Amino acid sequence: MKQVGVLLLALGLMGGAWAQVSGPKLYAAHCQSCHQPQGQGLPGAFPPLKEVGRLAEKEPGRAYLIRTVLYGLQGPIQVEGKTYNRVMPPFRQLKDEEVAAILNHILKTLAPSQAKPFTPAEVKAQRAKAFSPQEVARSRPR
Repeated sequence: MKQVGVLLLALGLMGGAWAQVSGPKLYAAHCQSCHQPQGQGLPGAFPPLKEVGRLAEKEPGRAYLIRTVLYGLQGPIQVEGKTYNRVMPPFRQLKDEEVAAILNHILKTLAPSQAKPFTPAEVKAQRAKAFSPQEVARSRPR
């Protein structure tokens, strides 16, 4: 009986490791169709993600990036000197850990930066504030 308890404890601990969120998988499922596998975007339609690294280096940019994922984006924005004016859907259904994982995947592989990793606590703080997609676009740091 003791062996069964030890086995169940070990499986429970391993289950925690299995349950970790995967930034690359989440990006592929929710972002890649518009922003493309390497974050290069689609000219004239969806912006590249190169600026994410720069935006993530300061607090206003970090808040903007989290709000963009949570609440979507609607309205014109300038990226690399080009104007984009499409609608990005909100992804409020994602957990705080999942939003942080997507943004960290972008920072690590698609828009390398010296910015600190995003945390679920940062996402939770932005989730507590309500924004429309238009307000998110207007809040983009210059």
